[in-house]
Amino acid sequence: MDTPPSSRQTPPSGPPEDGAPDIPGRRKGNGPPKASLGQRAARALRRDKKPYPHDTHPGLVPGIAVDDQRVRYRTDPLVFGVAAVLVLAFVAWGVFSTESLKSVSDLALSWVVKNTGWLFSSLLVVVLVFMLFIGFSRYGKIPLGVDGEKPEYSKFSWVAMMFSAGVGIGLFFFGPYEPLTYYMTPAPGEALPETTEALHKSMAQTYFHWGFNAWAIYALVGAAVAYGSYRRGRVPLMSTIFTPLLGRRRTEGAAGRLIDMFAIVATLFGTAASLGIGALQIGRGVEIVGGIGQLPNAALIGIIAILTAAFIASAVSGVSRGIRMLSNVNMSLTIALVAFIFLTGPTLFLLNLIPASITEYLSELLHLMSKGPSWGAEAADFSANWTVFYWAWWISWSPFVGIFLARISRGRTLREYVQYVLVVPTLVCVLAFGIFGGTTIWMRMQGADISAESAPEALFFQMLDQLPLSSITPLLAMFCVAIFFITSADSASLVMGSLSQRGKPRPDRKVTVFWGLAMMGIAVVMLLVGGNEALSGLQNLIIVSALPFAVILALMMVAFTRDLQTDPLIIRREYATAALEQAVRTGIDEHGDDFAIAVKKAPQGQGAGADFDSHDKTVTDWYQRRDEDGKPVDYDYESGEYADGWTPEDADEGTGEEPDRDKDSGLSPDPQPSPVR
Repeated sequence: MDTPPSSRQTPPSGPPEDGAPDIPGRRKGNGPPKASLGQRAARALRRDKKPYPHDTHPGLVPGIAVDDQRVRYRTDPLVFGVAAVLVLAFVAWGVFSTESLKSVSDLALSWVVKNTGWLFSSLLVVVLVFMLFIGFSRYGKIPLGVDGEKPEYSKFSWVAMMFSAGVGIGLFFFGPYEPLTYYMTPAPGEALPETTEALHKSMAQTYFHWGFNAWAIYALVGAAVAYGSYRRGRVPLMSTIFTPLLGRRRTEGAAGRLIDMFAIVATLFGTAASLGIGALQIGRGVEIVGGIGQLPNAALIGIIAILTAAFIASAVSGVSRGIRMLSNVNMSLTIALVAFIFLTGPTLFLLNLIPASITEYLSELLHLMSKGPSWGAEAADFSANWTVFYWAWWISWSPFVGIFLARISRGRTLREYVQYVLVVPTLVCVLAFGIFGGTTIWMRMQGADISAESAPEALFFQMLDQLPLSSITPLLAMFCVAIFFITSADSASLVMGSLSQRGKPRPDRKVTVFWGLAMMGIAVVMLLVGGNEALSGLQNLIIVSALPFAVILALMMVAFTRDLQTDPLIIRREYATAALEQAVRTGIDEHGDDFAIAVKKAPQGQGAGADFDSHDKTVTDWYQRRDEDGKPVDYDYESGEYADGWTPEDADEGTGEEPDRDKDSGLSPDPQPSPVR
């Protein structure tokens, strides 16, 4: 096995034991970059002149955490400035020329759905397959952290936080509404309306929109961010994921900034849509509890303004510890409300329905993924109104939720990460939608006056009205939605602030508040564009705004794969495979059954790394430590110390900031539960 002196490995001083063959292994298969014969000669000539960074072979780098990097965080004037100007212009357009914006958004929606609907549908399938491959291939053993790092959270806490990421405003809005809609008007060609077959098909279709395919999108972004930040030492930006594809200079240049701007825009519209939906549902609750008529859009805008004021108060006053406690209470109330509906509703019906519908979902998964425009005009309309909308929504939320998942998954292996992120939230959504949707369908089957033709935001309250304690549960539901609104806005604004300030873990409050106000403005515009059909306005703008980031996600898989191919663990595995295979062949050939394997220096070009250029920049540049100005500095990987004595605490002193353990961007310590949609 070729072990150059600069790799900190000392070859045996004497000859190998009797019967131990040399190990002139040659690496086979795809993996790190290979060297041709000419390149091998050039490498031999430059080896003594060009040592490895910090005298460490790329296969022996333990990994780098972003916490140990010397980064000067600052507001990026291009990313923040351009994104802010575009958002303000959009809000002004929507306020002063609503009809014009509505016409343009309708045209844009028509073009996007007709010409790129296939991209959304195909992307969700490809991402699911890709994440399964990453999790169960040789890459699954790669940790989302440095070698030997233990997970920061216990498995129970980790799963609990993932649960919080799977429940939110969307549960209360679409939970009772979506399954009932499919039951009354099934997807084209699937079943007759309001039949037993339609019952199970409706649940399977709902699980499809909230299940494995959807969570694979979050899993991709979360894995790429976690790997880049905690294994490669990059700042938590969407752009840094593309370093192996674009190079460090382009990533820090215009191309990288464009990626971060698209991430901000996608997050902004996706979050604003959730806030708009929350306002619709709270408004409906006010109508029911107060016994008043339908609220106008002006009242809904007032609700958004009040809740936004509550979010801003939490952002500027530093009371996020209280918000986090409130969020935990809110999660408990949500679970209690789901359990209440299960126990006081059609319990036996649900116990029979949920397992059967899960089986239907799994058996029909490939069929559901294939449904689209090729099945006819009706299928195309159904896909545009439902499936493409959902895929766009999940994509628009992926930067925000991906960063949250990255933070809580530090120290896990990719295999464990993929298994839990795909399965646990899907199971939560299946149970919640099974209980809410199954209950509304059962009520309709029993003759109750409940229909999907009602306003979607009203269905949840209509369901509660048919159950005990109907004077109390609507108030609890409104409280849950309001807290989901506030915590979602708080967390999403922090993530957008971090993206605006080159990955700063604790973004400046003024930047955070700006993005919170921008979310409010976008939510208001979405409601104005929708008019009497507010939900349609939300859907239109989500689909259009998510298109650029859909393309980014497709390229993200390529960049992430390139990173994984040159991971130190994979390099060591390549060396081990090559050395052992050749050693065993040589041992059997020369000594039969009586041989052992020993490590010794092999002749030049005949070692385990003969076909691997360990001096190539693609496998060495990433672990060269640099100072705040990007200049190389000396570092000792064995002691974990910089030669000039710099420590992470110096970074806080240099910015004049105290570490704020209460305020969280998703990558700072102690994250609060981050409710999704």
